[in-house]
Amino acid sequence: MGVLLHHATTHSVHFVHSVTPMTGSLAHGAHGITELASLLSSVARQTSATASSTLSGLTSLIGVAAFFFFAFVAIFWVALVYWTWRDVRSRTQDVILQITATVLVAVFSIGGFFIYMIVRPRQTLAELYERQLEEESLLAEMTERQTCPTCHYRIENDFQLCPSCGTKLRRPCPRCDHLLELKWNVCPFCGYGGASMEGGRSGAGMRQPSRAER
Repeated sequence: MGVLLHHATTHSVHFVHSVTPMTGSLAHGAHGITELASLLSSVARQTSATASSTLSGLTSLIGVAAFFFFAFVAIFWVALVYWTWRDVRSRTQDVILQITATVLVAVFSIGGFFIYMIVRPRQTLAELYERQLEEESLLAEMTERQTCPTCHYRIENDFQLCPSCGTKLRRPCPRCDHLLELKWNVCPFCGYGGASMEGGRSGAGMRQPSRAER
């Protein structure tokens, strides 16, 4: 029985010695797994922080770009409305048409602007005024042009005869050769006709008494 007890004790000691290294190995493996898990957790946290910072930076960049875009759209819209108001005022004096065109562009923006460009007056008030001045000057020039009293052909101031029908228009002064109207009795340039008529009348008055005396 003592022998059996000795053998049992010996086997127990060997079992303990064989189990002890395995327990140490298992403990060491669990410690490694814990370190790996903590490392992976730290890497995940760093990755999450990097992604979060990148996303926040991208969001801020998109916000700045959106701000500038909407600011440009607003400024462009205001400029379009102002240009339409100024252009329609230069083309018509009708207040209703001015307000209608401006509201059309203000409401429909670019679409309203294209509609206004299609239906707007072709000429500005300044261009219409210049055209009226040209027409009035042309009409005045046509009115000032002299025509033949017989055939109404256009004549000039130095014509003696009408080149179309041959009507006598003017006669030259015997003294200064200026052209005179047919109705004129005295030359307004040299006075021919007035002095001769006065001289003739005075000479005739003086001769008549002498004949009576004879």
